[in-house]
Amino acid sequence: MKTIAIGLATLLFPATLLAAEPDTARFQLERSGDHFVRLDKQTGAMSLCEEKDGSLVCRMAADERAAYEDELDRLSDRVSALENKSIVNKALPSDAEIDRSISIMEKMMKSFMGVAKQFQEDEKTAPLPQKT
Repeated sequence: MKTIAIGLATLLFPATLLAAEPDTARFQLERSGDHFVRLDKQTGAMSLCEEKDGSLVCRMAADERAAYEDELDRLSDRVSALENKSIVNKALPSDAEIDRSISIMEKMMKSFMGVAKQFQEDEKTAPLPQKT
């Protein structure tokens, strides 16, 4: 049993290293003065980066930040509109509206029952077809 576990660990360990390895081909760094520009090759997004305390700190470029903020505003407005619409749809009908609806349904049912009753009476009095 112990040898099976060791064998599995030996097989799986290299796979976990490959999965945890970052995609180095996705980003491209270019020096620009005392800063760096980081290009995301998959999305085309650009970030401005600078070295602080031994690590690289990146932030969005100004035009991307503005586009990001505009998209957030648009989505926020859309969410607000949808929330307001759902609040309006949750309003219950008044008693007068309910009474009117029931009255309409009663008239329809009486009319339907009248037609059904007339149909039954016509069947009783209708002559049977001639069979030859």
